[in-house]
Amino acid sequence: MRGNIGQLMKQAQVMQENMRRMQEQLASMEVEGQAGSGAVKVVMTCKHEVRRVSIDASLLGDDREMLEDLVAAAFNDAARKVEAMVSEKMGGMTAGLGLPPGFKMPF
Repeated sequence: MRGNIGQLMKQAQVMQENMRRMQEQLASMEVEGQAGSGAVKVVMTCKHEVRRVSIDASLLGDDREMLEDLVAAAFNDAARKVEAMVSEKMGGMTAGLGLPPGFKMPF
């Protein structure tokens, strides 16, 4: 019995270290969200930190509301891509743990 607990503790420590490394990796990974056929682009890290926003000069006219909508859409696109990448990268780490559907790591 005692050996099983020791083994579980070792596995937990290894997983914790792997999780820490994965979080560091994700912090440096970038994704690009786009809207308006690429007229508005947002580059975001997988920690949801925005690095760059690019707006095509042709959009800097009078239609402010359209530009605002495109910027919001590009941010949302980048955020969705971040979530997909994080799920993909973390999915390999949590495989075999028997976590319930929808359970998000890290806690």
